[in-house]
Amino acid sequence: MPTVTVKNTCCKDKPRCTKCPVTCMRLEREGYAERETKRKYQLDKKIPKQVLKAARAR
Repeated sequence: MPTVTVKNTCCKDKPRCTKCPVTCMRLEREGYAERETKRKYQLDKKIPKQVLKAARAR
Protein backbone atom coordinates (compact mmCIF):
# COMPACT_ATOMS: atom_id res chain seq x y z
CA MET A 1 0.00 0.00 0.00
CA PRO A 2 1.36 3.44 -0.86
CA THR A 3 1.84 5.88 2.00
CA VAL A 4 0.78 9.50 1.46
CA THR A 5 1.82 12.44 3.59
CA VAL A 6 -0.94 15.04 3.49
CA LYS A 7 -0.51 18.81 3.57
CA ASN A 8 -0.81 20.76 6.83
CA THR A 9 -3.93 22.65 5.80
CA CYS A 10 -6.58 22.28 3.15
CA CYS A 11 -6.29 24.63 0.18
CA LYS A 12 -10.10 24.52 -0.38
CA ASP A 13 -9.72 24.46 -4.17
CA LYS A 14 -12.35 22.79 -6.35
CA PRO A 15 -11.67 19.92 -6.93
CA ARG A 16 -9.45 19.27 -3.94
CA CYS A 17 -5.99 17.83 -4.56
CA THR A 18 -5.16 14.22 -3.71
CA LYS A 19 -2.80 15.26 -0.88
CA CYS A 20 -5.51 17.28 0.83
CA PRO A 21 -6.28 16.11 4.39
CA VAL A 22 -10.02 16.37 3.70
CA THR A 23 -9.75 14.04 0.70
CA CYS A 24 -7.82 11.46 2.73
CA MET A 25 -10.34 11.65 5.59
CA ARG A 26 -13.17 11.01 3.13
CA LEU A 27 -11.31 8.05 1.64
CA GLU A 28 -10.76 6.70 5.16
CA ARG A 29 -14.50 6.93 5.87
CA GLU A 30 -15.18 4.97 2.66
CA GLY A 31 -12.65 2.30 3.66
CA TYR A 32 -9.99 2.97 1.01
CA ALA A 33 -7.39 4.53 3.35
CA GLU A 34 -6.01 3.84 6.79
CA ARG A 35 -4.60 6.52 9.05
CA GLU A 36 -1.11 5.85 10.45
CA THR A 37 -0.28 9.17 12.12
CA LYS A 38 -1.82 12.62 12.09
CA ARG A 39 -0.48 13.38 8.61
CA LYS A 40 0.20 9.94 7.08
CA TYR A 41 -2.30 7.68 5.40
CA GLN A 42 -1.93 4.29 3.76
CA LEU A 43 -4.05 4.16 0.62
CA ASP A 44 -5.34 1.07 -1.18
CA LYS A 45 -3.64 0.32 -4.47
CA LYS A 46 -6.91 0.16 -6.39
CA ILE A 47 -9.19 3.06 -5.54
CA PRO A 48 -12.06 3.23 -8.04
CA LYS A 49 -12.00 6.39 -10.13
CA GLN A 50 -15.55 7.33 -9.15
CA VAL A 51 -14.75 7.06 -5.43
CA LEU A 52 -11.65 9.26 -5.75
CA LYS A 53 -13.55 11.76 -7.87
CA ALA A 54 -16.37 11.93 -5.29
CA ALA A 55 -13.90 12.39 -2.40
CA ARG A 56 -12.24 15.29 -4.20
CA ALA A 57 -15.42 16.97 -5.44
CA ARG A 58 -17.75 17.31 -2.47
